[in-house]
Amino acid sequence: MNMLVGIDEVGRGSWAGPLLVVAARANRILPTGLTDSKDLTKKQREYFYDKILDTCNVGEGWVQPHEIDSIGLARAMYLGVSRALMELGTMLDEHIILDGIVNYCPPEFTQVDVVPKADKLSPIVSAASVYAKVTRDNHMERIGQFYPEYSFEKHVGYGTDLHLNMLKKHGVTNLHRRSFKPIQKLLA
Repeated sequence: MNMLVGIDEVGRGSWAGPLLVVAARANRILPTGLTDSKDLTKKQREYFYDKILDTCNVGEGWVQPHEIDSIGLARAMYLGVSRALMELGTMLDEHIILDGIVNYCPPEFTQVDVVPKADKLSPIVSAASVYAKVTRDNHMERIGQFYPEYSFEKHVGYGTDLHLNMLKKHGVTNLHRRSFKPIQKLLA
């Protein structure tokens, strides 16, 4: 049986913390109302997250900041997609829908559709989007407990004014992506 796998990521443009790629496959009927995680409130994402746990199998592809610095963001995306597909146990002939404009799937996966805005257009990609956002945000909130002076629970590593102010005040940590220009500027 040819199943549909949806892939989305979160944290690509973040200054700190990991990149997370999620591959999702429905094992039941998906909840109605799923859409891109960015179009949902935190409360809505958490509601859907619980439903996704009941209706999907997921694979997580985490790529840590030091890996992103070492291999670059494009190769980090390939690595994250590969890890997510592997953890999900994706078969080489499964149909994959990847959100975006670049195919980051390993070439042995032969049925890949790369669709801009797939996180809005395809419910299974929306499920991957919501799962990824909630999972990574929760991860960054846990990290924030060890680095309370950086307020990670508020900006989850993205380049906000608050984050920039915390970096100027407290410096760069090992959670920060040193290859990213805003962080390089602070280190210079």
